Amino acid sequence: MANSINTNRGALIALQNLNATNRSLETTQNRVNTGMKVATAKDNGAIFAIATSQRAEMGAQDAVRQSIQRGQSIVDVALAAGETVIEALTELKSLAVAIQDAPKTYAADGTTVTGLGENAKKLVADFEAMVKEIHVALAGATFDGVNVFKAADAAGIKVTINTAAANNTFEIKAANGTAVAANLAFGTPAGTGAGQFDAATGVWNPKAGNTTGATPSALTDYSVANVEAAITSFTSTMADLGTKSKSLGRQMTFVDKFQDSLETGIGNLVDADLAKESAKLTALQTKQQLGVQALGIANQASSILLNLFRG
Repeated sequence: MANSINTNRGALIALQNLNATNRSLETTQNRVNTGMKVATAKDNGAIFAIATSQRAEMGAQDAVRQSIQRGQSIVDVALAAGETVIEALTELKSLAVAIQDAPKTYAADGTTVTGLGENAKKLVADFEAMVKEIHVALAGATFDGVNVFKAADAAGIKVTINTAAANNTFEIKAANGTAVAANLAFGTPAGTGAGQFDAATGVWNPKAGNTTGATPSALTDYSVANVEAAITSFTSTMADLGTKSKSLGRQMTFVDKFQDSLETGIGNLVDADLAKESAKLTALQTKQQLGVQALGIANQASSILLNLFRG
């Protein structure tokens, strides 16, 4: 290679090496600062795209978590009210037995009840008050405007449990389901009159005659059989709610584990090995200093040529 003051090949090579070292040093410093080996698309386009997609899925899982938690709250409120109802139904059975045994007056046929004794009147009044308490508890079991004891609308009561396009909902109450409270009317017809259960409002309308001492319209409304039927029906409802509460709990556990797995997977793709990057940073800093010295030596080559012209 010819010696020239116009072209300093050694300096060019040294500068290229120094620039390469500076670029590597900048990359390593960014990884140390951010803790990520793929922070932007220019670091690795394919990995960046995958990580971005999985981060979006993690965000969607947060929404799924909120939906499941809402469903759990709806069911938990219903279960709390249901415990009150079961206690009341248990007491109602005792009242029904007492009403059945209480003294009454009968018609000439000996079977038709024509009147109640004072004790029976008090028992009937207690029974009516307890029934009202039941329906008040059912009507109040509302969370976020949803009450599983009321009749469901055409869409039913559902919560989102995953981000899939199909089979992504969990049904708490079926579409167009009947009001649970309607099964606690104890043999009286539905409606808005005295002694009827109004399913639309969830209000029990006590029989005026039963509370004033007049002849009741139908003592069968207070029979043990009717209360037992109500207990059977309502405990089935509670069992169903309990099963759904467990299912929602298991689904929440799955979402938690799924999110943890997604976070770990994203970390495997984009997180930097800081121990490795720290060692690399020290090596590159040393290499940078050596590159500066090499460039300085190369730049002295032209001045060395002047010695050739000295006599």
